[in-house]
Amino acid sequence: MVDHNIKVRSKSDGTDVDIANAKMSINPFDEIAIEEAIRKKESGAASEIVSVTIGNSKATDVLITSLAMGADRAIHVVCEDDVQPLAVAKVLKFIVEKENPELVLMGKQAIDDDCNQTGQMLAGLLGWSQGTFASKIEIDSDFAVVDREVDSGISRVKLKMPSVITTDLRLNEPRYIALPNIMKAKNKPMDKIDISETGVDINSTIEILHVEDPSSRTAGVIVKDVAELVDKLKNEAKVL
Repeated sequence: MVDHNIKVRSKSDGTDVDIANAKMSINPFDEIAIEEAIRKKESGAASEIVSVTIGNSKATDVLITSLAMGADRAIHVVCEDDVQPLAVAKVLKFIVEKENPELVLMGKQAIDDDCNQTGQMLAGLLGWSQGTFASKIEIDSDFAVVDREVDSGISRVKLKMPSVITTDLRLNEPRYIALPNIMKAKNKPMDKIDISETGVDINSTIEILHVEDPSSRTAGVIVKDVAELVDKLKNEAKVL
């Protein structure tokens, strides 16, 4: 995905977002998932970490970052087109069945389109247990105990492995990547799979009608007292 520090703009013809020459980075929620996987390996609860992404040649940079963080190897599913959440879940199902892991960790949502679907869809396609919005994960033999952030507080669930868990912001703080680790990451294994090999239909059922930049925020006004503020909220903004 486009680096979250970059301010993106829509194309002049309004057909899509302009990402030409834009820097790509790991979705922050996925970065937390990678960090959690590394911590589980460091504690002895995991033996190998495989990072996976779907995208064009720019996606290689994202995988190198995951390898520099501590992943053991990476899989790049090469695809030049945008892939919708259901198709992503189907591609990941192909990878899971090929790799046979006990646990899949992934970010709870993308931050470009705010979709919060892929983890749940993957668990459904696999028939696995799932824990979403995880703020704490404990591995106990054949089970995973997950604290989930919900509107009313924390919901604790016990999941039978294998399982799909999606990560929330408060789960951990991803580590800083030192330059030597980035250089070492380039020598770690990275397999490439063309998306056609997965047999997944990636044709989108969603049509983008128009994309435009948000309107500029108008300047605020200074009020002299609470009475004037209430008057403006009631009679001008009409929110009271």
